[in-house]
Amino acid sequence: MNGRLASFHLVRARPGRGPAALSRLVLDRPALHRVPGLRFSRLLGTGRGSTTMASIDPRRTAMFAVWEDGTALDGFLATSPVAQRWVEAEEAYHVRLALIGGHGRWRSVDVLDGLATATGDGPVAVLTRATVRLARWPQFLRAGVAVNRSLAGATGLLAVAGIGEAPLGRQATFSLWSSAAAMRAFADGDTEHRTAVRRTREERWYGEELFAHFSPFGAAGTWSGRDPLGGLSSPG
Repeated sequence: MNGRLASFHLVRARPGRGPAALSRLVLDRPALHRVPGLRFSRLLGTGRGSTTMASIDPRRTAMFAVWEDGTALDGFLATSPVAQRWVEAEEAYHVRLALIGGHGRWRSVDVLDGLATATGDGPVAVLTRATVRLARWPQFLRAGVAVNRSLAGATGLLAVAGIGEAPLGRQATFSLWSSAAAMRAFADGDTEHRTAVRRTREERWYGEELFAHFSPFGAAGTWSGRDPLGGLSSPG
């Protein structure tokens, strides 16, 4: 895959290392600013297990990033002290992402601009991210209970993690699906999800939002003890 790409990284620290892992969400930012070819990055906390509701897993952290090319990502994984700490973690999962489509911004940055594109054939990764308006936080939490319950039983869902960044209200999810059709079947067919999406627009829950779906490739490592993509190599 040539050209600019995105990546997602999910890391579980060893037992007893939760506080240190959370501290790296702040302490590793200066080091990331110096990584050659890294165009955008966000270090993120995660929720517990596969829940997308507000919760904290102190041992598990994540990073979403945009790279000038695959060589820049390879260099980061091989030499960066940040990535070397991931090697020492209990487990880590890394997946490269080519853009299928999407819209929105992340902290006013158009992170999708210039990404190499791919078709929607095969598995699909979905990133949703929003800054929830403080006044709409109660409605967002209540709607999230029903959506999380529906998502847990969704056909074709391979893995999902709730992610977010400080301060409270900057919420996101990253999920892997067996196909674009499975993802659309949930998004369009689940009543709770459709209702929540409609209300976010009508009641203006979000100050900023981002939705993107990607073709995942080059996956390495494990997520909760397995590779949910089953060793997928490349979208071509």
